[in-house]
Amino acid sequence: MKKLGLSVAALLALGIGAASAADLPAKVYTKAPPAAPEVSSWDIAFGSAIMNDYVFRGVTQSNHKPSVTAYFEPRYNINPNLQLYVGTSFESISFANRAAAEVDIYGGIRPTFGAFAFDFGVWGYLYPGGSCIGAVVCPVGAAVLPNGNVMKKDVSFYEGYAKVTWTINDNFSLGGNVFYTPSFLNSGADGTYASITGKAIAPTTWFGSSGIGAYVSGEFGRQWLGTTDSFYSLTPPFGPGIKYADYNTWNIGIGFTYKVFTLDLRYSDSDLNKGNCNAFTSAFNASGATSVTAINPGGAGTNWCGSTFIAKLSADLTAMTNLK
Repeated sequence: MKKLGLSVAALLALGIGAASAADLPAKVYTKAPPAAPEVSSWDIAFGSAIMNDYVFRGVTQSNHKPSVTAYFEPRYNINPNLQLYVGTSFESISFANRAAAEVDIYGGIRPTFGAFAFDFGVWGYLYPGGSCIGAVVCPVGAAVLPNGNVMKKDVSFYEGYAKVTWTINDNFSLGGNVFYTPSFLNSGADGTYASITGKAIAPTTWFGSSGIGAYVSGEFGRQWLGTTDSFYSLTPPFGPGIKYADYNTWNIGIGFTYKVFTLDLRYSDSDLNKGNCNAFTSAFNASGATSVTAINPGGAGTNWCGSTFIAKLSADLTAMTNLK
């Protein structure tokens, strides 16, 4: 009887085990999904624009005439919060020394910490093809402009910079910028520029499914400038240089976006008067004799630093986003 009881118990145990196993879901063997394609750490930004006036820190670089620009910027993303970049750009200009163009070469690093995006780098401004206009370090026979202005053949220079942008939310951001050069436009005068910026982006619901976007943005900045070398002396040929006037500049505008295109409409101005503007820019269009200042005793004045309206149409692309 004892052996019979053990046999029955064993059979019951086997039955229970089989029933439990039958209740378990059967394993289904499927082929593993393909691995996601690896995203390249490299990217390239590039674009071009046409504008009715090329203005740099409140001062026209194109004699208030149309200008074209283009840029090319390779980027390397070390991780999602750290980017290295180099770039070059081209702008058509109109300087007194008749330089062929402005060619920029730049590079830096862009770290991001939460809502704060930083940008640190060096920017070189090259102005090839210039002619020496003056009589201090120019070859014998070099001309002085009819209005008495002079300008070096080579006004190339470089700046170091630091920028930060605080993205408050999807619609608002604030920023700050600082640039420094030991010799602005190769004049011998050091320069520091600092500014604050702001941007408000319209909610996407404003334009429905049209794909159009809009924003309002502005900047207020101040340019501090030092003393030039003897080329820009008031007592040629070897007098002391002149202390350029510091000045404030500001701009505000509205922009419309569609896919890779942006139309930006902007008002720009500065508080640099016509006389000090002439001393600073060596403008070839300066005229008159009433804009007398300590650094502009001849009195010729120019509107190169005055108020202006800028309309700019640009196309900006990044390879990973727009060329997939």
